[in-house]
Amino acid sequence: MATKIIYDFSTNQTVTRDLTSQEQSELEALKPNAEKQLEYLRLERNRLLFETDWWASSDLTMTDEQKKYRQDLRDITKTFSSLSDKDFKFPTKPS
Repeated sequence: MATKIIYDFSTNQTVTRDLTSQEQSELEALKPNAEKQLEYLRLERNRLLFETDWWASSDLTMTDEQKKYRQDLRDITKTFSSLSDKDFKFPTKPS
């Protein structure tokens, strides 16, 4: 169970207590559901792809590292469903 830390300014003391079931329910309701977490992941992935769209211009040739980076970004939702998944990290952008 989660705890709540309360600071009482009148006594200058900190009290820690368990959340009530209602407070726990309210806290859970604030957490993004799986669909929202996947949406956040896709939004950030799309932003990173957008930053490198210019690599794919017709007058440029992408390096193999650049192609791999963009493909890894497109494939990231096959492995992860949230930015907070264990071991999650975006691929490293080549220089």
